[in-house]
Amino acid sequence: MADRIFVWVGHPAQNSLSSALANAYTRGAEIGGTEIRRMNLDEMSFDPDLTNGYKQRKELEPCLEEWRENILWAEHLAWFYPQWWGGMPAKMKGVLDRAYLPGFAMNYHEDDPWWDKLLQGRSADVFITADAPDFFDRLAYGRPAQNQGVNLVLKFAGGKPVKCHQFGSAKSAKPEKISRWIARAEKRGRAIAI
Repeated sequence: MADRIFVWVGHPAQNSLSSALANAYTRGAEIGGTEIRRMNLDEMSFDPDLTNGYKQRKELEPCLEEWRENILWAEHLAWFYPQWWGGMPAKMKGVLDRAYLPGFAMNYHEDDPWWDKLLQGRSADVFITADAPDFFDRLAYGRPAQNQGVNLVLKFAGGKPVKCHQFGSAKSAKPEKISRWIARAEKRGRAIAI
């Protein structure tokens, strides 16, 4: 059971399937009395470019500071986003580039190729929508957006366990199928809260 969940909608549009899934998940989690904090990418205003890499840091905008505070506050993370060109949307990746940095998410070792995972103790759910059917994305491409968000971001910093829920083909899904996806998101939110 998670008493504190941070829901992050990583779709840059205000109304999206990602947002609808997040709404359902939140409803389910609130049934169990879980405290929810939520941020929507479309409401975040920041420079997404980490111009000088890790050599020279930019001051974080207030929304990025809030995003980091929510990560640290949460026991469980729930991220919702579409797969675009094999990964997450550019603006969502911009949040990670700017805020998910050494000293916050991980610390690299100076004398070896390893790192310390600074966000251990947090579990996560990742909900990805895609235009490709799930089986095709898995067989043809190896689920690149799932690999990026789950393995190279959340698990890399210590998230465990991380469960991914991928839905596709979103572009051709009939309303009945989308309703089933939304019901699954609500059921998962309820399961995390109880």
